[in-house]
Amino acid sequence: MDIAVRALVLFAFVFLLTRVTGRRELSTLEPFDLVLLIVVGDAIQQGLTQDDYSVTGALIAVGAIASLQVLTSWGSFRFGWLRRVFDGQPIVLVQDGKVLERNLRRERLTVDEVLEQARLQQISSLQDVAWAVFEPSGGISFIPKQ
Repeated sequence: MDIAVRALVLFAFVFLLTRVTGRRELSTLEPFDLVLLIVVGDAIQQGLTQDDYSVTGALIAVGAIASLQVLTSWGSFRFGWLRRVFDGQPIVLVQDGKVLERNLRRERLTVDEVLEQARLQQISSLQDVAWAVFEPSGGISFIPKQ
Protein backbone atom coordinates (compact mmCIF):
# COMPACT_ATOMS: atom_id res chain seq x y z
CA MET A 1 0.00 0.00 0.00
CA ASP A 2 2.92 2.30 0.73
CA ILE A 3 4.09 2.07 -2.88
CA ALA A 4 0.62 2.96 -4.18
CA VAL A 5 0.51 6.09 -1.97
CA ARG A 6 3.99 7.13 -3.13
CA ALA A 7 2.86 6.54 -6.73
CA LEU A 8 -0.11 8.86 -6.17
CA VAL A 9 2.09 11.60 -4.68
CA LEU A 10 4.72 11.32 -7.43
CA PHE A 11 2.06 11.22 -10.15
CA ALA A 12 0.59 14.47 -8.81
CA PHE A 13 4.08 15.99 -8.59
CA VAL A 14 4.99 15.04 -12.17
CA PHE A 15 1.62 16.32 -13.41
CA LEU A 16 2.18 19.66 -11.66
CA LEU A 17 5.75 19.80 -12.94
CA THR A 18 4.66 19.34 -16.56
CA ARG A 19 1.95 21.99 -16.19
CA VAL A 20 4.41 24.50 -14.72
CA THR A 21 7.09 23.69 -17.29
CA GLY A 22 4.76 24.67 -20.10
CA ARG A 23 3.74 23.28 -23.45
CA ARG A 24 6.47 24.97 -25.41
CA GLU A 25 9.26 23.21 -23.55
CA LEU A 26 7.55 19.84 -23.76
CA SER A 27 6.77 20.10 -27.47
CA THR A 28 10.38 20.70 -28.52
CA LEU A 29 12.68 18.28 -26.73
CA GLU A 30 16.34 18.98 -27.34
CA PRO A 31 18.97 16.28 -26.61
CA PHE A 32 19.72 17.81 -23.20
CA ASP A 33 16.00 17.83 -22.36
CA LEU A 34 15.78 14.14 -23.22
CA VAL A 35 18.69 13.30 -20.91
CA LEU A 36 17.13 15.43 -18.18
CA LEU A 37 13.84 13.58 -18.65
CA ILE A 38 15.61 10.24 -18.19
CA VAL A 39 17.35 11.52 -15.03
CA VAL A 40 14.01 12.73 -13.62
CA GLY A 41 12.47 9.33 -14.40
CA ASP A 42 15.24 7.56 -12.55
CA ALA A 43 14.93 9.89 -9.57
CA ILE A 44 11.19 9.31 -9.44
CA GLN A 45 11.68 5.56 -9.60
CA GLN A 46 14.00 5.69 -6.59
CA GLY A 47 11.43 7.66 -4.61
CA LEU A 48 8.65 5.38 -5.74
CA THR A 49 10.04 1.97 -4.85
CA GLN A 50 12.78 2.96 -2.34
CA ASP A 51 14.39 -0.31 -1.24
CA ASP A 52 11.70 -2.56 -2.70
CA TYR A 53 13.22 -4.34 -5.70
CA SER A 54 10.58 -7.06 -5.87
CA VAL A 55 8.45 -7.83 -8.90
CA THR A 56 5.36 -7.29 -6.76
CA GLY A 57 6.53 -3.79 -5.83
CA ALA A 58 7.17 -2.95 -9.48
CA LEU A 59 3.73 -4.28 -10.47
CA ILE A 60 2.05 -2.21 -7.76
CA ALA A 61 3.95 0.96 -8.77
CA VAL A 62 3.30 0.57 -12.50
CA GLY A 63 -0.30 -0.48 -11.90
CA ALA A 64 -0.95 2.53 -9.67
CA ILE A 65 0.54 4.99 -12.16
CA ALA A 66 -1.30 3.38 -15.09
CA SER A 67 -4.57 3.50 -13.13
CA LEU A 68 -4.04 7.18 -12.34
CA GLN A 69 -3.35 7.89 -16.02
CA VAL A 70 -6.54 6.10 -17.07
CA LEU A 71 -8.48 7.93 -14.37
CA THR A 72 -7.22 11.36 -15.49
CA SER A 73 -7.90 10.48 -19.13
CA TRP A 74 -11.44 9.37 -18.31
CA GLY A 75 -12.00 12.45 -16.13
CA SER A 76 -10.88 14.82 -18.86
CA PHE A 77 -13.13 13.01 -21.37
CA ARG A 78 -16.14 13.05 -19.08
CA PHE A 79 -15.88 16.54 -17.56
CA GLY A 80 -15.07 19.64 -19.64
CA TRP A 81 -13.78 21.64 -16.67
CA LEU A 82 -11.37 18.85 -15.82
CA ARG A 83 -10.14 18.76 -19.44
CA ARG A 84 -9.18 22.42 -19.15
CA VAL A 85 -7.26 21.66 -15.95
CA PHE A 86 -5.46 18.58 -17.29
CA ASP A 87 -4.89 19.56 -20.92
CA GLY A 88 -5.01 23.35 -20.94
CA GLN A 89 -6.75 25.53 -23.51
CA PRO A 90 -5.74 26.82 -26.91
CA ILE A 91 -4.36 30.36 -26.81
CA VAL A 92 -4.63 32.84 -29.67
CA LEU A 93 -1.23 34.30 -30.55
CA VAL A 94 -2.08 36.19 -33.74
CA GLN A 95 -5.44 37.68 -34.70
CA ASP A 96 -6.01 39.29 -38.10
CA GLY A 97 -2.26 39.62 -38.69
CA LYS A 98 -1.61 41.32 -35.34
CA VAL A 99 0.54 39.64 -32.70
CA LEU A 100 -1.05 39.45 -29.24
CA GLU A 101 1.99 40.27 -27.11
CA ARG A 102 0.27 39.52 -23.80
CA ASN A 103 -0.44 35.95 -24.87
CA LEU A 104 3.12 35.51 -26.15
CA ARG A 105 4.52 36.63 -22.78
CA ARG A 106 2.12 34.32 -20.97
CA GLU A 107 3.49 31.32 -22.90
CA ARG A 108 7.11 32.58 -22.93
CA LEU A 109 7.22 32.71 -26.73
CA THR A 110 8.90 35.26 -28.99
CA VAL A 111 7.65 36.64 -32.27
CA ASP A 112 10.64 35.02 -33.96
CA GLU A 113 9.53 31.59 -32.74
CA VAL A 114 6.03 32.16 -34.09
CA LEU A 115 7.50 33.32 -37.40
CA GLU A 116 9.65 30.20 -37.56
CA GLN A 117 6.61 27.99 -37.10
CA ALA A 118 4.74 29.99 -39.74
CA ARG A 119 7.55 29.51 -42.24
CA LEU A 120 7.50 25.77 -41.56
CA GLN A 121 3.86 25.86 -42.66
CA GLN A 122 4.67 27.85 -45.83
CA ILE A 123 3.42 31.19 -44.44
CA SER A 124 5.77 34.04 -45.27
CA SER A 125 4.28 36.80 -43.12
CA LEU A 126 2.03 37.05 -40.10
CA GLN A 127 0.07 39.66 -42.05
CA ASP A 128 -1.31 36.70 -44.06
CA VAL A 129 -2.61 34.99 -40.89
CA ALA A 130 -6.19 35.30 -39.68
CA TRP A 131 -5.48 33.24 -36.55
CA ALA A 132 -2.44 31.61 -35.01
CA VAL A 133 -3.39 29.37 -32.11
CA PHE A 134 -1.02 27.80 -29.59
CA GLU A 135 -2.54 24.35 -29.09
CA PRO A 136 -2.51 22.39 -25.82
CA SER A 137 -0.15 19.90 -27.51
CA GLY A 138 2.48 22.64 -27.89
CA GLY A 139 2.10 23.14 -31.64
CA ILE A 140 0.94 26.31 -33.37
CA SER A 141 -1.97 26.14 -35.82
CA PHE A 142 -2.17 28.83 -38.50
CA ILE A 143 -5.36 29.80 -40.28
CA PRO A 144 -4.57 31.98 -43.30
CA LYS A 145 -6.65 34.97 -44.32
CA GLN A 146 -9.02 34.34 -47.20
